[in-house]
Amino acid sequence: MARELPIAAIKALVGTEVFVSDWKAVSQEQIDGFAAATGDHQWIHVDPVKAARGPFGKTIAHGFLTLSHITFFGYQGAVSPVGAVMTINYGLNKVRFPNPVAVGARIRDRIVLVNVEEQPEGRILITTTHTIEIEGQRKPACLAESLTLFFTQT
Repeated sequence: MARELPIAAIKALVGTEVFVSDWKAVSQEQIDGFAAATGDHQWIHVDPVKAARGPFGKTIAHGFLTLSHITFFGYQGAVSPVGAVMTINYGLNKVRFPNPVAVGARIRDRIVLVNVEEQPEGRILITTTHTIEIEGQRKPACLAESLTLFFTQT
């Protein structure tokens, strides 16, 4: 659940880690569902038999499936301006996938608050970095800079 804070308190957190999520397992069912939703049925994701002979020894999550978890993790630990009535994903500045997530692996997110920009008409743009880690591995699965736009009036 997002923590509602006054804008001054959020600005004071710029440059700090504001949340570390719990671990979450990535299942073959999730991978298959993502493949169905996006039409990306590459064998490395959806064919456990062929993937067992491939470079990772099992299926791996789509990079964009891993990326989509920033919304899931963000809802758990995001900071939100007091009075926000609506929130939208505004975009991403940079995304990298340095390490694949194998089926059954557990991932978590480390969120750092990068910037808070007050805009006209009660809008507040918050930039965060997300480091999605894989349990037991040094190299992260995903590094992303995310932009979230909060509306304090409609």
